[in-house]
Amino acid sequence: MTTRDGSVLERARGLLREVARFGAVGGLGVLVNLGVFNVIRHTTDLQVVRASVIATVVAIATNYLGFRYYAYRDRAQSGRTREMALFAGFSAIGLVIENGVLYTATYGFGWDGPLASNVFKFIGIGTATVFRFWSYRTWVFKALPPVAPPTGDAGQPAADPAPAPRPVPEPANN
Repeated sequence: MTTRDGSVLERARGLLREVARFGAVGGLGVLVNLGVFNVIRHTTDLQVVRASVIATVVAIATNYLGFRYYAYRDRAQSGRTREMALFAGFSAIGLVIENGVLYTATYGFGWDGPLASNVFKFIGIGTATVFRFWSYRTWVFKALPPVAPPTGDAGQPAADPAPAPRPVPEPANN
């Protein structure tokens, strides 16, 4: 089965590669996010959600660099201002999703111990990641359009050039 942009298998493989690259950058972002969060929590008197917001912002900055220069390096690179604005906007929505989970656990249910804070921070990151993956690939780092085949004089696809003739092997002299 084929589609306009290639076989279903090719598209599935492309999506799998994209998810893997997104996951590599996101994994680094999770480490940065949780690391900064725990450093702030254990060295300052900031409230849980404030520490989480600061950690999320640091991770967002780290992730932008990873997405632009690694995960989505093959995507369109024009309109960097628009790209950054969209990335910041969708990242802010992700920040609200991520920290909303932590806020609800901390202030809604009173689960604010160090372990509970990290568990709900991690759950919030996971929930927001689904939204971020969809929004970044759909709106921020758009795929380049497929390359159209060259056209001939009348707007028709150009004919493939004739293949080069194969050399004829010479008979062996025995």
